[in-house]
Amino acid sequence: MARPDKAAAVAELKEEFSSSQGAVLAEYRGLSVAQLTELRRSLGQNARFRIVKNTLSKIAANEAGLDEQVRDLFEGPSAIAFVHGDVVEAAKGLRDFSKANAPLVIKGGVIDGKAMTPDEINQLADLESREVLLAKLAGALKAKQGQAAALFQALPSKTVRLAQALHDKRSEEA
Repeated sequence: MARPDKAAAVAELKEEFSSSQGAVLAEYRGLSVAQLTELRRSLGQNARFRIVKNTLSKIAANEAGLDEQVRDLFEGPSAIAFVHGDVVEAAKGLRDFSKANAPLVIKGGVIDGKAMTPDEINQLADLESREVLLAKLAGALKAKQGQAAALFQALPSKTVRLAQALHDKRSEEA
């Protein structure tokens, strides 16, 4: 029979796996408590970095339906960054911190139910944030609307100039 505290930990991890948009697993061996605190701050409000027990995490991932995606990642000391907001921002925070602090090694993860390798997570970190991409999209749409308005305005303008030129030519001939 499972102990109540372990059962509660599994239930909490299962809820985190189920409710988060992504979970990135990392090995934290060699990081001090101060560095872990700095990492948690660098992830911001969108991600929660937790040091977990592999056995309990495997059970929780299995119950959340993510066993296939993360089964091989629970080797050695593991920590999980549960992402509840912008996945790109959390991936950037983890990548930048791992560059500055070599002991943090990104093992892989699951984002929107899809297994991700460390290289894919680094590629995700290279993307711009959601807000920047939306701003670029809005700018592109506004530019296209401006081009369409100029095109629609050009046709009547050309027609008026053509009519004026025809009128001037006939008045010279008369």
